[in-house]
Amino acid sequence: MIKLKPYAEIGGLDSGWLKAKHHFAIGHYGNPIHGPVGNLYVFNDDEIAPHSGFGLHHHSNVEVITYVREGVVTHEDNLGNKGYIPAGDVQVMSAGTGIGHSERNDETIPARLFQIWLTPRQPGGTPQWGSKQFPRADRSGQFVTLASGRSASDALPIRTDAEVLGAIFAGGTILEYTIPKDDVAYLVPATGSLNVNGVHVRARDGLVIQDETSVRIEALVNAEVVLIVTASRR
Repeated sequence: MIKLKPYAEIGGLDSGWLKAKHHFAIGHYGNPIHGPVGNLYVFNDDEIAPHSGFGLHHHSNVEVITYVREGVVTHEDNLGNKGYIPAGDVQVMSAGTGIGHSERNDETIPARLFQIWLTPRQPGGTPQWGSKQFPRADRSGQFVTLASGRSASDALPIRTDAEVLGAIFAGGTILEYTIPKDDVAYLVPATGSLNVNGVHVRARDGLVIQDETSVRIEALVNAEVVLIVTASRR
């Protein structure tokens, strides 16, 4: 089954400094009909205005992946970590027993990012943070694993039964991707337009992929794509 979640049907907010689309319902945010996909329960499409951002706040028992599309995000936390995450880079935070952090845009242009939350295999554990550069050229025409709780050695580690992948497709590129047995997936083009198993997916739409052994992805124009593959049961 492939189910399209058009951008227009995704709940959102505009707080002035933050424009956000919530692909999944959480609390009073998002469209109530949009439930989790496996371990994935938050996929936020955020735009943070210059010289603003999320002040110090607390998380526990969640795996957080930040995929920066444009601009720069500055991270600080109560473990003493500080990082500058420019477009093309990815950061992960395993909140574990608890971590306080801030995520800011200290630059003069908007920062645009995808914020992804996954349920960990088990609660607790020592909080951890890391970031890594993933050059877009290395993702040309293929999926590269960006964060993994499985066996991808070059990816950022996360403590959940899931992987986050990224790809850059030139218009006309066709790629077959195999979905592991008992997994589900969620696909979002950051830019561009795709045909996935006959379904037209526009930039920033969401696509739920369940009970499929593979998907045929055709880039109708140049596209940047994020794919989350997760165990089907939380």
